[in-house]
Amino acid sequence: MKSFFIASALTLFAFFSNAQQFDTLDNVNISNNRYSLQPNASSGKDIQIIDMSRISNTTALSIDEILKFECGIEIQQRGPAGSQADVIIRGSTFQQVLILIDGIKMNDPITGHFAGYIPVAPGEIERIEVLKGPAAAIYGSEAVGGVIHIITKTFFRFKQNPIHKTSIQTSIGEYGLSNVNASTYHTGNKINFSAGVLSNQTRGQRLRSNNLGYFYNNTFSASLGFKLGQNWYAALRSSYDMRDFAAQNFYTTFSSDTATEKVNTLWNQLRLRREGKNSADQFDAAYKKTSDEYLYNSISIANKNKSEQFILNYLHNENWKSINLSIGANFENKRIISNDRGNHSNNHFAAFAAATYHTGKFYVNPGVRLVNDQNYGTVFIPQLNLSYQLSKVTIRGGAGKAIRSADFTERFNNYNKTLVRGGSIGNPNLKAEESSHAELGADIRHHSFKAGITGFIRDQDDVIDFVPTPFSQIPRNLNLDTLGKFAYAQNVKWVKTKGLEIYLSKSINIGKSLKANIQSNLTWLDSETSDSIPSFYILSHAKLLWQNNIQIKYKKWEILWQSVYKERNSGQASAIKAVQGKAYWLNNARIQYTANTFSVFINVQNIGNIQYSDLLGSRMPNRWLSGGIKADF
Repeated sequence: MKSFFIASALTLFAFFSNAQQFDTLDNVNISNNRYSLQPNASSGKDIQIIDMSRISNTTALSIDEILKFECGIEIQQRGPAGSQADVIIRGSTFQQVLILIDGIKMNDPITGHFAGYIPVAPGEIERIEVLKGPAAAIYGSEAVGGVIHIITKTFFRFKQNPIHKTSIQTSIGEYGLSNVNASTYHTGNKINFSAGVLSNQTRGQRLRSNNLGYFYNNTFSASLGFKLGQNWYAALRSSYDMRDFAAQNFYTTFSSDTATEKVNTLWNQLRLRREGKNSADQFDAAYKKTSDEYLYNSISIANKNKSEQFILNYLHNENWKSINLSIGANFENKRIISNDRGNHSNNHFAAFAAATYHTGKFYVNPGVRLVNDQNYGTVFIPQLNLSYQLSKVTIRGGAGKAIRSADFTERFNNYNKTLVRGGSIGNPNLKAEESSHAELGADIRHHSFKAGITGFIRDQDDVIDFVPTPFSQIPRNLNLDTLGKFAYAQNVKWVKTKGLEIYLSKSINIGKSLKANIQSNLTWLDSETSDSIPSFYILSHAKLLWQNNIQIKYKKWEILWQSVYKERNSGQASAIKAVQGKAYWLNNARIQYTANTFSVFINVQNIGNIQYSDLLGSRMPNRWLSGGIKADF
């Protein structure tokens, strides 16, 4: 708690310093109703925008680490620099956040633990929209806690004034760390092109039993957009993502766990769009192929999983004077071939409609979705968001439902092995989760100052989680060791979550040469469950989350401070001598000197050299120092 008050004091001091504005915060257009743009304030939703400047100016080495410091997003890392991270919004489980790339779902059918493997280089990203709260009616299943929508430069829009940019950043650091983040892009009125690479490699810091926490993570991506005629546009993307990392105690707290893991992802995406005067049609197709090889220890047999995912989307949009209407359809086929989980497939169909109606300062945003899934049948999902705009204040609120079915790991983990001595056991008879959500909030915007507050409640039924279960109570236990310790996938009867989010953002100018951008976010959450035996993930989220981003510029010098303070349930695992404290305060910093288009910087992660973990047993690195250069052309 002492760390929390220190962070609070530093942030409040920065906010209330005697200063004048030097920048304004635009009322950004967001991709509401799936693809059509509208002002953020009229959407009735709680949406935060991470723009290009925040993506490029960061202490983070990967996209999941960028999200770690953003408002209301809890990133539960198992390993650094993109090795693995669970994405949590508003106390959701890691399976309940939908990840989109240019409107297309990329959640992996193997497991939600792969949600942080974003197969796009950071230099290709135009912005990231973070929608907090349910959005299943518009975006589809998994949008229980929220949506993270990654919008790239190529697929975003064509621009009348062409922009060309090439950026190269490279750094080296302790423990053999090397980082390369390079990209090039062109956006014009007829052709968009971008390509990038992100590489993080190290032999790693020491883990338990002197094993090294190595990682060799690489992402290569390229995309092209072009006009086909007066009203037709096309865009395509291909990327390849490779992760090879130490995974010791990522999933278990057993002393025999010295795991390693390799995950490779191929992502291909195609768009065809027609734009008329007041209407538009859009066709999207995507193909994703993932291979996962997990080796528990040197004497075990590796789990080898291969999955494929094929997605088709169609959207039609109509604009009238006071109404914007979007209707569409979605098809998804996903399948897995696994020596551990077996061979399975699933088909998913959906039709949806969303609208925006406004009269004066009042905006109404309804949405509905009709889903037919091979797992859980036919379901109707409604949603409604409202907003009222005053000169400097927007009042917003909404309510909606969401649904999520079990993935292949939850249904079939360890199902196909001859003998299982311990660990997580899948359940093919799991019901789909159902949830309802309501929220009320307000945003204030005045020149360079922005603030907001949101209160929400969420009721969930049949929530899926792994629960410690005796051998005798697992229905299918023929391949289980009678003396083993197991966690069986089950439907928890109900979970209730309530929360409050507060964010503040300000740009200030102190004198002629000193400028600062400050962002601070506070999230308070309280969850209760019907389950008397604690399950793994339902209550693993932070109870208090305090995130700060402070950027100070003085002439050619720049200092960036990013911090996360987190309070959660404590825990310990005596077998591996692991302790998860009730709270931790993580601080990162970067100092940079820029001359013309070249910059030199020093980066320090975990300045306080604290020992911490986001999930019990998965030890995160101590202090890590690196430095490098950056060039923009």
